[in-house]
Amino acid sequence: MTSKKLVNSVVGCADDALAGLVACNPYLQLLQGHRVALRSDLDSLKGRVALLSGGGSGHEPAHAGFIGKGMLTGVIAGAVFASPPVGSILAAIRAVAQAGTAGTLLIVKNYTGDRLNFGLAREQAQAEGIHVEMVVIGDDSAFTVLKKTGRRGLCGTVLIHKVAGALAEAGMGLEEITKRVSEVAKAMGTLGVSLSSCSVPGSKPTFELAADEVELGLGIHGEAGVRRVKMAPADEIVTLMLNHMTDTSSASHVSVSSGSSVVLMVNNLGGLSFLELGIIADAAVRTLENRGVKVARALVGTFMSALEMPGVSLTLLLVDEPLLKLIDAETTAAAWPNVAKVSVTGRKRSRVAPIEPKEASDSTEAKGMACCWGRSRQSSVASKQMELVLERVCTTLLSLEEHLNALDRAAGDGDCGTTHSRAAKAIQGWLKEGPPPASPAQLLSKLSFLLLEKMGGSSGALYGLFLTAAAQPLKTKTDLPAWSAAMDAGLEAMQKYGKAAPGDRTMLDSLWAAGQELHAWKSPGSNLLPVLTKAVKSAEVAAEATKNMEAGAGRASYISSAKLDQPDPGAVAAAAILRAILEVLQSQTA
Repeated sequence: MTSKKLVNSVVGCADDALAGLVACNPYLQLLQGHRVALRSDLDSLKGRVALLSGGGSGHEPAHAGFIGKGMLTGVIAGAVFASPPVGSILAAIRAVAQAGTAGTLLIVKNYTGDRLNFGLAREQAQAEGIHVEMVVIGDDSAFTVLKKTGRRGLCGTVLIHKVAGALAEAGMGLEEITKRVSEVAKAMGTLGVSLSSCSVPGSKPTFELAADEVELGLGIHGEAGVRRVKMAPADEIVTLMLNHMTDTSSASHVSVSSGSSVVLMVNNLGGLSFLELGIIADAAVRTLENRGVKVARALVGTFMSALEMPGVSLTLLLVDEPLLKLIDAETTAAAWPNVAKVSVTGRKRSRVAPIEPKEASDSTEAKGMACCWGRSRQSSVASKQMELVLERVCTTLLSLEEHLNALDRAAGDGDCGTTHSRAAKAIQGWLKEGPPPASPAQLLSKLSFLLLEKMGGSSGALYGLFLTAAAQPLKTKTDLPAWSAAMDAGLEAMQKYGKAAPGDRTMLDSLWAAGQELHAWKSPGSNLLPVLTKAVKSAEVAAEATKNMEAGAGRASYISSAKLDQPDPGAVAAAAILRAILEVLQSQTA
């Protein structure tokens, strides 16, 4: 089965993609009759060296995204993963020559089709009297033994575009630019890894990988790599990649060692999430610095892709200060990142957090606990009872993780159980540090900060809001009416900022139902457990009723009500928390 692609046609997708880039960039123009993009200010290049590159489409933003002052003059694009035709390459050479440029440098990735077609176009242009040179870039560090064809051209080619562009912009001659970039290319290496393959429009995936495998050392055309390894954490994959790239026994290694200074490129091969890309970048910088390597610059993003391939490549370029100045030189190329012109290594990456203000003393400890948490008037006993409640809540949430995730997959991102489990583990970790405060207000405030910091997601924010607001009435009193007022304050805060109301199919439905029952605590002579028991049952009934509601808030509000036939996971979790609290209090009074 062929993969789905958002294209108009398989045949015209490369033309359409280039046309789209030019349509959105007023500094580019198409060369009529050819799949060629050129700077729109060619006349301003009179007397300067022109730089042309290109290759198959499907590597976007390479190469047309790197057209601009300080980088490429133009790009010749082939069909997807296919070398551009000789006629179009020659037309581009003629176009820049007619603009009065002082010669043309062709920057070509080391693939047979590109070498042949660009080489033939160069020969024909020279026969016409046009001064043309060509450099073939091979930066692949995958193969330990080099074959006759040499190293493949990969993402490091973009750095050559940058260096050559800076030299041309400075007015350097063609022969000198050719010599300089050829030297730079020798001090560079790239290695890729992928979680699966890509698919050319109209075709099936180029190779298959088992669920527990990754492909190491693959190219940028969907071809398989040098070997397959078992899936592992990002740190281990990065270490494997850097070990392979710098192994001195490999004929294609890059000579990076302790004391070296490098430019690091972390390149998305097309389908990797930015979250994963950041993790890989962090691992790469840490691993290099731990080996005594100075990361002078770090470029992270999509520079040379392989369609939608979910993978990443790392490029290392050995640099000195003169070469860094060329990397740092200004460019108007749209796809070149805004890189800080300072070293990555040696920079302080964290700031000391502000000191939290000391909490005011609270005189409600023993009295409040005697009323609502047990008969003893001793703070230590009250604290122990709170600890038992929290432990039961945590155990309950951990046991519900998979069930809540399953409920959430119908209407959200399937992580409700994971989020509540994260909260439970954070509370368990906090309890290990010492007993919780005996003051209800202090306890709720502490839990609020903990969940806001550790739980994450909208649930963390909502629980944080609820607990922060609920703590306020308990600062002066902790009798039953105060606990009812605390519940009301928490519900009011959730509605104010969460924009949900009872009946909107959210966690608020369970809490609201319980809160209405807890109003009985405001009546003289009311008892703790009978009212709380009724409140918990009402919360559970309300949670179950959410399966018949149309969502009015949260992610579920974007889902058709016909697809929502299970209870809201947040409401189920809230009811379960109340049930856990009740069971502990019942056991204490039995």
